[in-house]
Amino acid sequence: MSDTQAPAAAVELDGKDLPAFCPNPKMPIWSSHPRVFIDVTHTGEGRCPYCGTAYRLKPGAIVKGHGRVRAPPAAIGART
Repeated sequence: MSDTQAPAAAVELDGKDLPAFCPNPKMPIWSSHPRVFIDVTHTGEGRCPYCGTAYRLKPGAIVKGHGRVRAPPAAIGART
């Protein structure tokens, strides 16, 4: 028997889900930690420093804010 666990799938976010934060509303209350905001707008992904939950923008997600609309680099590379 092994103590290693397979990494959980990343939480996929759409532009309307931003700003991303952890713990997210789908997490059970018993596993809470202080709320932290996860920056996924620059690289398209991020990880919670407390629990390690991975967050990723969905392919094609549009990030709105600061007077501009743009797709993150991961989404730009996915277009043909």
